[in-house]
Amino acid sequence: MPHPTTGSHRPHRVRRPAALLAATLVAAVLGSGAAVTPAAAAKTAEPDTAALAASLATQQLSWEPCGLADVSPEDEAQLRLSCATVTVPRDWHNPRDGKTIQVRISRTVASGSDRKGILLVNPGGPGGSGLSLAPYVARSAPTVAEHYDVIGFDPRGVGQSTPLLCSVTYRDTDVTNDQITQANVAGCRGTELTKYITTEQTTYDMDFIRVLLGEQKLNYLGYSYGTWLGPWYAATFPSRTNRMVLDSVAAVGSPTLQETWDLQPFTRDRAFQEQLLPYMARHDDLYGRGTDPMAIREMFERAGGTRIGMGPFMFGFFILGALYDTQNYPTAAAAVNTVIEYYEEWNGWTPEQILAAATAKMLAAPGITGDDRAYIEQSRVTAEAALKAQPGQVQLPQGAAEYTYDIDYVFEVIRCQDGQWNDSIAHWNAFSRRLTRDAPLVAPFLQNPPACAYWPTSNRMPTFDKETFPKVLMLQDELDVATAYEGAVAASKKLPGASMISVDNEGSHGVFPYYTSCVDDAVYAYLLDGRLPAEKYTGCQAVPLPGDTAVFEVGGKLTGKGTVRTSLITDDMRAANRMLKRMLRTEPGPSYPE
Repeated sequence: MPHPTTGSHRPHRVRRPAALLAATLVAAVLGSGAAVTPAAAAKTAEPDTAALAASLATQQLSWEPCGLADVSPEDEAQLRLSCATVTVPRDWHNPRDGKTIQVRISRTVASGSDRKGILLVNPGGPGGSGLSLAPYVARSAPTVAEHYDVIGFDPRGVGQSTPLLCSVTYRDTDVTNDQITQANVAGCRGTELTKYITTEQTTYDMDFIRVLLGEQKLNYLGYSYGTWLGPWYAATFPSRTNRMVLDSVAAVGSPTLQETWDLQPFTRDRAFQEQLLPYMARHDDLYGRGTDPMAIREMFERAGGTRIGMGPFMFGFFILGALYDTQNYPTAAAAVNTVIEYYEEWNGWTPEQILAAATAKMLAAPGITGDDRAYIEQSRVTAEAALKAQPGQVQLPQGAAEYTYDIDYVFEVIRCQDGQWNDSIAHWNAFSRRLTRDAPLVAPFLQNPPACAYWPTSNRMPTFDKETFPKVLMLQDELDVATAYEGAVAASKKLPGASMISVDNEGSHGVFPYYTSCVDDAVYAYLLDGRLPAEKYTGCQAVPLPGDTAVFEVGGKLTGKGTVRTSLITDDMRAANRMLKRMLRTEPGPSYPE
């Protein structure tokens, strides 16, 4: 059984804009436009984006109201928030071809007299819109907003910047998910703009934003995939990089983003089994499923788990998203409880009927707060949109043998083009079998090769030069379900001079601001004064989950060096997997119609 450690509640946090992640390349462009190899990049002059952009470097930015849906007029006025559009070369390797695209940026203005410069922020993805992140950081970390102009942006191909829509042709023979994936890849690779939507090109845009804002140095705060983007920028423009905070760190230093995604099935299974189910067991007064987490897992699996029936639907739209932020654990627990309680009653219902009934049940569940209700409603809207789009199905016009659609595929475009993933189908079939054995919670969603298996690329992130690469501050939660703790620790050993703050027993994806002095004071000391922690690894304790009065030890304890002794596949996960195998051999479970 987990045991409690003392902790204090943190103040209510502003909920983060949605974020995700990606991998690596750079052929540094010199003033002449010639490319060099990554190994030689550190020995050549840095790219000069002002010279490369030529007349575009003289453009004057026109600042105007942003009109962001999640920012009130009062906050916009208080933060002095405004937005502008930057015109950049479409291809920084050949800017003289005259072709351009637009990048939309947002800015809050430093409120104090001791201004430190600009802090560019990125929410992750890849492909996440960053316009709202600037006001989020400014509101939730006013100490930062006092000293920095906070700059958000929609990366090229995303949101209010020039969008990428891939022209994809589907045929009436495209009936499996794998066939649809291959059609998407073929269509995207044949779309002209695609090859310019990469992390490398975005780093040049970032530096050009710095140029137009009249800054000598760029300070940076990146979440999730943003922790991949930031080091790429720092490796390409080391003399232009000042302070850099990497929050929820991808497997930086790996040649591709594949390692980051390969770890996710296990981290999601781990958080579900090791933290969410014990949370439900501690609150038997709310959920009525007893005090044994393993017994609750068995009830969930008997109801179909994520294999069949309503479980996959509920996991995809209500449980998984809640695991990204521990504030949402009451919602995730209510969703698990809903699967257990109603799987027989809703047997054979359509997804639309399940969505309506499940939403109503969760909104009325015990312990659900106003913020929980807002999250449930947001998830309902997302689910409704997904159901209308009918993911995984190609809907051709009646009588047509093939048809061409424009699709948003930026997430795959960036993560696949940043470095070569394993292209062996045998490898991915073996990986699926491993997931079925070791991470059965998420395995049903990952039974096909990813798009990146079909996407050849020669791109790679540039080398980190120990002499020029800046010293960065890393933040990482132990049970992060998107960027695994194991990947972050590996990255800390590959980023020259990096310091890492670990938050033990915390499962959220995204740390700062955490509203504890152990975490936030160190970030402020670095951003305001350039002071990194005295030790390479610093350990901080989590705060209690919603409704808890103590912190419960999960996964492993902090060592004296500030790292966590944890395991990607824990004993409880193995026990749950054995239980599931026994159950499936003797009781196939509920039978749902197709």
